[in-house]
Amino acid sequence: MTDFTMKTDENGVAVITWDVASKSMNVLTREAFGTIDTLIDEALADDAVKGIVITSGKDSFAGGMDLNTLATIRAEAGDEPAQALFDFTMNGHRILRKLERAGLDPKTNKGGKPVACAITGTCAGIGTEIALACHRRFVADNPRAKIGLPEILVGIFPGGGGTTRYSRMVGAMAAAPVLLEGRMLSPAKAKGAGLVDEVVAPDALLARAKEWVLGATDADIVKPWDQKGWKMPGGAPYHPAGFMTFVGASAMINGRTKGVYPAAKALLSAVYEGALVDFDTALKIEARWFTHVLMNPSSSAMIRSLFVNKEALEKGANRPDVPDQRVRKVGVMGAGMMGAGIAYVSANAGIEVVLIDQEQAAADKGKALSESLLDKGMKRGKVTAEKKDEVLGRITATTDYAALQGCDLIVEAVFEDPGIKAEVTKKVLAVVPEDCIFATNTSTMPITELAKASDKPEQFIGIHFFSPVDKMMLVEIIKGAGTGDRAVAKALDYVRQIRKTPIVVNDARFFYANRCIIPYINEGIRLVKEGVAPTLIENAAKLVGMPLGPLQLVDETSIDLGVKIARATKAAMGDAYPDDAVDEVLFWMAGEGRMGRKSNAGFYAYDEAGKRQGLWEGLGARYPVAEDQPDVTEVQHRLLFAQVLEAVRALEEGVLTDIREGDVGAILGWGFAPWSGGPFSWLDMLGTPYAAERCDALQEAHGDRFACPALLREMAAKNQTFYGRFGSHDQAAA
Repeated sequence: MTDFTMKTDENGVAVITWDVASKSMNVLTREAFGTIDTLIDEALADDAVKGIVITSGKDSFAGGMDLNTLATIRAEAGDEPAQALFDFTMNGHRILRKLERAGLDPKTNKGGKPVACAITGTCAGIGTEIALACHRRFVADNPRAKIGLPEILVGIFPGGGGTTRYSRMVGAMAAAPVLLEGRMLSPAKAKGAGLVDEVVAPDALLARAKEWVLGATDADIVKPWDQKGWKMPGGAPYHPAGFMTFVGASAMINGRTKGVYPAAKALLSAVYEGALVDFDTALKIEARWFTHVLMNPSSSAMIRSLFVNKEALEKGANRPDVPDQRVRKVGVMGAGMMGAGIAYVSANAGIEVVLIDQEQAAADKGKALSESLLDKGMKRGKVTAEKKDEVLGRITATTDYAALQGCDLIVEAVFEDPGIKAEVTKKVLAVVPEDCIFATNTSTMPITELAKASDKPEQFIGIHFFSPVDKMMLVEIIKGAGTGDRAVAKALDYVRQIRKTPIVVNDARFFYANRCIIPYINEGIRLVKEGVAPTLIENAAKLVGMPLGPLQLVDETSIDLGVKIARATKAAMGDAYPDDAVDEVLFWMAGEGRMGRKSNAGFYAYDEAGKRQGLWEGLGARYPVAEDQPDVTEVQHRLLFAQVLEAVRALEEGVLTDIREGDVGAILGWGFAPWSGGPFSWLDMLGTPYAAERCDALQEAHGDRFACPALLREMAAKNQTFYGRFGSHDQAAA
């Protein structure tokens, strides 16, 4: 069965239906692009066809291009991958340009056939680019539908003509939120942004599109840029207004990307250069910049981690082979911020929730978080009153453990104290069914030790949520020494139900995410103690793609939490504890009452409303800035290697078993330089021989924490890459 089929009705409207049988959402493949090319030719050549409507056989319209296609083209091209990618892109432009011109006479702009797009639901990427090539776009009035061009979020930009068409439709400034920020818009907002022309009731969508096709005139189907006298909305680059637009856009891009995301700069270049020439030449310019981005290792790494690998993990790439473990009823122990957030995402996913705390007032307060989040959704038009009542109706806030009867999963999120957790575990297990899986939400405490409170360690597992639960996409699943396959499958199926991305790791101190992020924070604090300017530390981190500098991050997570972790770690490690220099700064800050954002006082100063006012001046009085400062690259390497070496050690020790989880987890969990594709992708970009050399230099200058792991040393000697050695599963799940 082909992905595109065509049927002409009795009125002469050819309906091309996109329906990929093997996918829940349509994605475009190279073969399918060839099919639509043939169908367009047939429709334009058939005198009985008066016009065309392109629609979908699914509730959604399209999810974009199958990005594995780009990898396949590159692999098949041998020594000329850039030429192959450029040719593929230009062939796509040829097809969509043919659709757009639709048989119009090149001299008179008459005689063409109108083409409408009936967008059934969510439409992204190449789906939106196909729609933009049509003469009129109709979208179903579906509140869950989103329309946009989100390619920038995975390290590329709309290269199927979307960049050129949309910027010419609305102007560079108006196009920026869609093109440069990747915003996906509701049908109503998409109409306001010019992405679609009409919002139609779902049951009238196809009929309205056909009606327009049958009534369209030649004037309705000639695009503005194909008419004489067309001018760029907002002004071309040489126009005074346009000049200021592009100057501002350039400043905005560099401000936001810090120069480390090549796609944004390439997109702006394509728009700027394309605005100076005719439309067909502009498409060629877009194709060249698109190819340039595809050939950049950053683009390949981002696509691999944020699209291919992320999708594979979400579809259960590492799920044990056991029957479906979908959660029906979950008990959440502890109604603090974490427990309340877990209750909300569970109920929002359709799961019945029992939220328990020691006091009824605390349980009610936890449920109130869900109400608050739903109210915010209503204000934004994303949640209906019926949806709010439905979600809240799934949450039972109580102090009564008996309410846990019938639960098939427990997520314990009480205070981080092993005694309290053990007590709660025993109380719960006395009530729940024999086959109930028990999960503990903890960020640092060993799962194997906590499992001793259970008489069924094979049914005990760790589930580490990140705060705030409703926003953070990563969930870290931790296997204890005795954790069984069914518990792992249950946790994975649950995470899939609540629409988050899981990684599975083995039990070890700090697991994976915190194991890597704590050294980043600590290295920043060490730099302060050494006299490195705090502004240099923070900006060096941001210039290399970290969302927050280490000092701001410790303020956000709270300094007293850092003190607590430091004391617990020192007690566990004894003389082997390596961070006394860090503790000196951290403990002094705590002693000064500077606990971070929550106290409006930390490494940063804050106003009464909690807004950052810049780095705290008192820091320089205690730790004066040295006269000689390191260069930016040295600081960046210290901050990044502190993280990536822990990732390598986690792989070496078997805490990580899949580098895909290491890369995806790093980006989604703590924002590790997304442009790099994650720590293992970054090391592959550097090359393992160079990475090992940098380790040696950093170790000699700054200490054994930068010692090259044996695995990295071995790979450097063989000039291996991580994805070459460990990436045999580097493909999207079916």
